[in-house]
Amino acid sequence: MNEIDKNAVREELDRKNLLGLHRELTRQRRLRTAVMATLLIALLTTVVFGTLEDPFLYTFSNIGNFFDYRVFFIVWSILAGVAIQAAILALFRLEDYLPGRRLKNVLLVLAVVLLVATALIPALKDVYPTWHVLHFVTAILHAVCVCGAFVPFSLWVSRENPRLRRIIAGMIAAVWGGSLLALVFFGKSGLFEMWFYVGMIVFLLYLSLVLFEEKIVKLSVAFLRDEDNLNLAIEKYFVDLERKNAAKDGSASK
Repeated sequence: MNEIDKNAVREELDRKNLLGLHRELTRQRRLRTAVMATLLIALLTTVVFGTLEDPFLYTFSNIGNFFDYRVFFIVWSILAGVAIQAAILALFRLEDYLPGRRLKNVLLVLAVVLLVATALIPALKDVYPTWHVLHFVTAILHAVCVCGAFVPFSLWVSRENPRLRRIIAGMIAAVWGGSLLALVFFGKSGLFEMWFYVGMIVFLLYLSLVLFEEKIVKLSVAFLRDEDNLNLAIEKYFVDLERKNAAKDGSASK
C-alpha cells in the first residue's frame, strides 16, 4: 500500500471543512490515552504503597508515618490526587458538565491540596497531638471534596445516559458502601482506604473508557459520513497531521 501523502490529506480535509474535526478527533484520542495511563499508574502506586505493610493492621497514614515510607507517602498523595482529580476534570469538560459553575473545579483543587497536606502533616498522636488532629481533619475534608465534586457528576451522567444508570449506581454503592463496610468490619485499617482509592480509580477508568469512546464514535461518524472508500477514509482518520506540523516547525526554526 502506498504511503498516504499528508499534505494531500490536509488539503482535502481543509477543502471539505473537516480539518477541525480531524484535530478534535486526534485531541480526544490523545487525551483518553493520557487520562487512562495516568489512572493506571496511580492504581499501581496505590496498591504497592497500601501493601508495603499489612493493610489489615495499618492505615496509609500509619504506613507513611510509622515506617520509613514517608517520602513514598507524599509522592503517592501527589500522584493519586492529581491523577484522580485531573481525570474527573477531563470528564467534566468532555461532557460539558455545568459550564460556568466554578464550585466543582474548586472542590477538585481543594481535594488535591488536602490529600497532599494530609501526607505532609505528621500523624503521630503521642508526639504531635495537635498535628495529628489536623491530619485527621484534612483527610476528612479531602473525602468530602472528592465526593462533593464526583458523586453529583456521576448521577448526572446516569441521567443523561440511561444505559449506564445501573452500572453507575452499582459502582457508587461498591466504592462508598464498600469502604464503609470495610471500616465497620475491619476497623481503622488500610483496607477501607485501599478499597476507596482503588474503587475510585477503577470507576474513573470505566467512565473514561465509555464516555471518551462515545465522544470519539460521534466525531468519527461525522468524519466518515460522506466517504465512499471507508478503507481509505480510515487511513486518513489515523493520519497524525499535528506531528508533521511540529516537526516542520522545529526544522524551520533551525
